[in-house]
Amino acid sequence: MFRKVLIANRGEIAVRIIRACRELGVRCAAVYSTADRNSLHAQIADEAVCIGPPSTKDSYLNINAVIQAALNVGADAIHPGFGFLSENAEFARLCEKNGITFIGPSYKSIEMLGCKAAAKETMAAAGVPVIPGSKGVVSSVKEAAEFADRAGYPVLVKASAGGGGRGIRRVDSPKELEAQMTAARLEAKSFFGDDSVYIEKFLINPHHVEIQILADKHGNTIYLGERDCSMQRRNQKVLEECPSPVVDCELRARMGKAAVTAARECGYYNAGTIEFLVDENRDFYFMEMNTRIQVEHPITEEVTGIDIVKAQIEIAAGQPLRITQDDVHLRGHAIECRINAENPELGFRPSPGTITALYVPGGPGIRIDGAVYQGYTITPYYDSMISKLIAHGSDRDDAIRKMRWALSEFIVEGVDTNIDFQLEIIKRPEFISGSYDIGFLNRYMEKRKS
Repeated sequence: MFRKVLIANRGEIAVRIIRACRELGVRCAAVYSTADRNSLHAQIADEAVCIGPPSTKDSYLNINAVIQAALNVGADAIHPGFGFLSENAEFARLCEKNGITFIGPSYKSIEMLGCKAAAKETMAAAGVPVIPGSKGVVSSVKEAAEFADRAGYPVLVKASAGGGGRGIRRVDSPKELEAQMTAARLEAKSFFGDDSVYIEKFLINPHHVEIQILADKHGNTIYLGERDCSMQRRNQKVLEECPSPVVDCELRARMGKAAVTAARECGYYNAGTIEFLVDENRDFYFMEMNTRIQVEHPITEEVTGIDIVKAQIEIAAGQPLRITQDDVHLRGHAIECRINAENPELGFRPSPGTITALYVPGGPGIRIDGAVYQGYTITPYYDSMISKLIAHGSDRDDAIRKMRWALSEFIVEGVDTNIDFQLEIIKRPEFISGSYDIGFLNRYMEKRKS
C-alpha cells in the first residue's frame, strides 16, 4: 500500500478521497488554490500545498505544479478525482515518468478512450453495440452532411475529446448543420483544446444508463450494476438513481457483459464507467467510457456495499480485487440529488457567496457527501456544487420517500440553491413512475417557463 497519496482535486471529491485514505491507513496531502485556502479538504488533509492562484489553468490544471507538489511532499501516488486532470493522458504519463503512481487507468487506456470517435470504433470492433455514427472525426460540413443524409435527421454533433455535456449540438435539418457544427467546434476548443467533432444518429427519448466497472491489474474485471442518469438539463446530470427503473435482470446482465468486454478490450484497469443509451425497445448502445470516478458513484456504493474509492487505491497499489462477480448483489435502491448554489428561477445562474446557516439532514439511509460548512464562502471560480444528497431505501418507493423528507429538511442560507427544484422534480409523476427519459427535464423546463 502507498505511504502517501496526493489528491489533485478540491471540494467534496477531495474530502471523499481523504476519508478513503484514512480508512486504508494512508497519509494524504491536499493541493489548493489561493481561493481555496479555507476549504475543508485543505484543512482536514494531513498536509496541504498551495499550487497557484484561483484560475484553474494556473492551479488545478497546472500539471507541473501538481507533480512538483507531489514530489515535494514525498507522495508515491496521486488520486485525480473527477474533472480537472482526471482524464488527462499526458498527466498520467508524467506521473509514471516521475515515479508516481496514477490512481486510475494507464495513460494508454486514457488516450485510447479519450477520443470518443476512436473509442466507438474500438467498441464496435469488440462487438459492443454502438450508436450509428461517422467513422472517426469529420473534417468538413460536406462529410457531416453525407452521413446525416444517410442516417436521417436528427443527428448529434459531438466533441471528440468531450465530456460533461460540452461540445454537443443537436441538428434537426440540413440548414442547421453548418451553424451547429461550428458552435460545437468552438465550445470543444474552448473547453478541451481540441475542436475535432464526430457525428452520430440522435436517438429519440432514450434513457442514459451507465455501468460501473472495477478491473485490477491481474485480469479480473467485474461490473457493479447500473445507474440511471437520464434526469439531465442541457446534458448536465441533475439527479441519478441506482438501479435504473427501466433495466431488468436480463438487460442488466447483457449490459454488464458488454461493459466488461469493453474494458478488457482496452486492457483497462481501475474504476471506470461505460455509458450507454437505452431506447424504447430496450436495445442499448455504447456512448463513451469515463476513465475516472464518477460524481454519482455513491449510489452504487450504497446499493452494493462496495467502497469504490478504496478499491481504486487498492487496485493502483497492485492488489487484486477483493470480490468476484458472484459477490456483487444489489440491495435496495438509492437516489442522488446534486445540491448546487444556483438559482433555477434565473436560468440556474450560479450563486456564489457565504453560507450563513447550514443544516443537513440525517437518519437511516441518508448520506451527505460535501465539503461546505457554516461560514464557508462559495467562490465564483469553480463548480457550484454544495453537496451530494443520497437516499438509500429498501426499494425505489422507500428511497423516494426518504429523499423527499431529506430535501425538505435541508437548509442552506446565504446563497440560492436548487433544493426546492430537486424536491419539485422528485414529486413529479413522471419520476415517481420511472417513465422519464433523457429529454424529460428539458421539455419540462420549457413547459415550466410558459
